[in-house]
Amino acid sequence: MPEQPVLEQLDAEGVLLITLNRPDKKNAFNDPQWDGLRDALNRAREDNRVAVAVITGAGKDFSAGQDLAAFSGSAEPRADGHPNGFEGCVDAVFGFDKPLLAAAKGVGVGGGCTLLFACDLVYVGESVRLRLPFVNLGLVPELASSYLLQARIGTQRANELFYTAQWIDAARAVELGIALRAVSDQELLETALAKAREIAQWPVSSLRATKRTLMVSHQAAIAAARKAEGEGMMAQAGSPENIEAVTAFLQKRAPDFSQFRKG
Repeated sequence: MPEQPVLEQLDAEGVLLITLNRPDKKNAFNDPQWDGLRDALNRAREDNRVAVAVITGAGKDFSAGQDLAAFSGSAEPRADGHPNGFEGCVDAVFGFDKPLLAAAKGVGVGGGCTLLFACDLVYVGESVRLRLPFVNLGLVPELASSYLLQARIGTQRANELFYTAQWIDAARAVELGIALRAVSDQELLETALAKAREIAQWPVSSLRATKRTLMVSHQAAIAAARKAEGEGMMAQAGSPENIEAVTAFLQKRAPDFSQFRKG
């Protein structure tokens, strides 16, 4: 059977569970999975039965971010002019005007980490390990994370995480404010769903209006961050440093950036 990279399950209380479903790849994103998440969010936005959405990952992990082995570089627009792949999904994430929760355990790397910053409430399992691997790939942040992480945890703390690409465990994620609460992996999904059901009891129109009100002061900054990040990605993607980083990753060795520091 063909791969179904994103699963959707709507309960009677108006909570939509969206599951990233490539567990054998640690739910790393290829274009079909980016597109699947985009479509799930766009459908949920228009579906009056949906009050709240919860994103989680199948198996042991949330998401290992972009699947470098399946990276296509760029995606052609659809017939209706909207982009596929990463950019189309990001449009849908920031266009989703209902509460968006996340339940993350295991690996959350790159886009699997920055996606959390765009969620309204984040719960993590005790096994979670988050990382922002942009400088070590010769790249820059994405998904407006260069703004969203600073807004959430403060500039210096965000700078440290971006500049060092250090791993973040569950306790540190809560301490920093990346996650609201850490629970056992076994309790994680039900904890997030219980909070989603608590929220979903209220009028959808009020939830939407409230989210729009909460987001209005961030919209210009998110747009500016996405523009700057896009320009930075265009400049860095395919650079010698980026090629060395990706090659080293695929060859399962440490990258050697010292060769680019010679005068």
